[in-house]
Amino acid sequence: MPSADEPFALIIFGASGDLTRRKLMPALWSLYAARTLPEPFAIVATARTGLSDDGFRRRMRETVDTFARLKVPSEGVWERFAAAVHYVAGDPADPALYAKLGAKLGELERGRSGAPANRLFYCATPPSLYDDIIANLGGAGLARPVPGGFTRLVVEKPFGRDWESARALGRQLAGAFAEEQVYRIDHYLGKETVQNILVFRFANGIFEPLWNRNHVAEVQVTVAESLGIETRGAYYEEAGALRDMMQNHLLQLLCLIAMEPPLSFDAGPVRDEKNKVMHAIRPLDPCRVEEAALRGQYGAGFAESRPVPGYRQEPGVAPRSATETYAALRLLVDNWRWAGVPFYLRTGKRLARRVSEIAIRFHRTPHSIFRRGPAVVEANTLVIRIQPDEGIALTVAAKTPGPDLRLAPVRLDFRYGEVFGGEPPEAYERLLLDAIHGDATLYARGDWVEEAWQLLGPVLESWAQEPGPALHAYEAGSWGPAEAEGFIARDGGAWRRP
Repeated sequence: MPSADEPFALIIFGASGDLTRRKLMPALWSLYAARTLPEPFAIVATARTGLSDDGFRRRMRETVDTFARLKVPSEGVWERFAAAVHYVAGDPADPALYAKLGAKLGELERGRSGAPANRLFYCATPPSLYDDIIANLGGAGLARPVPGGFTRLVVEKPFGRDWESARALGRQLAGAFAEEQVYRIDHYLGKETVQNILVFRFANGIFEPLWNRNHVAEVQVTVAESLGIETRGAYYEEAGALRDMMQNHLLQLLCLIAMEPPLSFDAGPVRDEKNKVMHAIRPLDPCRVEEAALRGQYGAGFAESRPVPGYRQEPGVAPRSATETYAALRLLVDNWRWAGVPFYLRTGKRLARRVSEIAIRFHRTPHSIFRRGPAVVEANTLVIRIQPDEGIALTVAAKTPGPDLRLAPVRLDFRYGEVFGGEPPEAYERLLLDAIHGDATLYARGDWVEEAWQLLGPVLESWAQEPGPALHAYEAGSWGPAEAEGFIARDGGAWRRP
């Protein structure tokens, strides 16, 4: 791991794209403004668009003003940052681009006499370009670390479309890079509240003894979005909710909740324990997919009191599309800790509100001693809110004021904003800094990715069939298909309405 003052160069493929504009450059600027970005550094951006260094810098200034967490305090500070930003135009499929990149990196590194050549390549491009980028980096000799320095590659999701394509991408990566050089980014793992799941579990002695089948009745993981697909119709037709959200974000959250305590909070032990969870999840029976998976698609409805179209009326969507915008899974983790506890995962577009949370519902008390109270006391529920309104809440039973013995649920609520104040760093800030420092703890490992695709294979195959399982309609602005309630009620549960 380099020291804080060790230089590095970040090379961004796809520099004219939305990811660079909305996330990467604002995150890099915020790290610089907060004085946490190691210096000296160089940012070398590349895309097909013909631009000069100054032209690209002007674009990035507009981007930072619009999207960055920290604003530019003065022109002088911006000019110091912008002086480290360079642009090289070229087609990522053209080997000639990589000769130009190599020459540019050599020029920048020669200006730092005696400093190691540390290089971080970032694929902020569509996955269709990964093969060309990886092959050309390998062919140009840029995948090999320069003696005394490091070379790393950051790859954005999706990591394939299924198990076969994920394995093919893994073989392509292995042909040019060692596994320890590859950083598969899942921005959900960079969120402060997601990282705090491990701190909450393993730094507080009162919860871990309860974290098992003897006390937990069910776990619900929800990632709901109130927006539709916006301008991503062509992409979403190819992906759908299962590929877009379930295979990565939600399964990662399940692993953080279900994993055993790692030996230390380091990349190897943490990722080993997450892999053990994936191995323990009961494989889905291809003949009984409907018992473990449910899909839906939003129709017309209302969002923020205004009418919105259904999915099939969105731009770029086929009029008879069978792509799911809602997916729910019921998974079982077959190990000593979790045997018999259902894990329910759901994600969807155009739901009632934007919310990401993990809810752990504990078993009810075995016997109520309060004869004049309710026959059944509500179960304790622990809710970890990832976004928005980040925090942790525990629901407990309490007596209401008055002469009668009446019970009511009360929330013990911790809110990040109230306790720590200020705006938490963006996920990409943390993840970029980790990649620069060589900390892969919050990045997905290749074998985990393949396990996740293998788990979901029967669902993908079943949903791809004609006619296939039912595609349940739901109204935009609702909490999903009505059939989803019956899906979870088989275990005696009900979906939360956050």
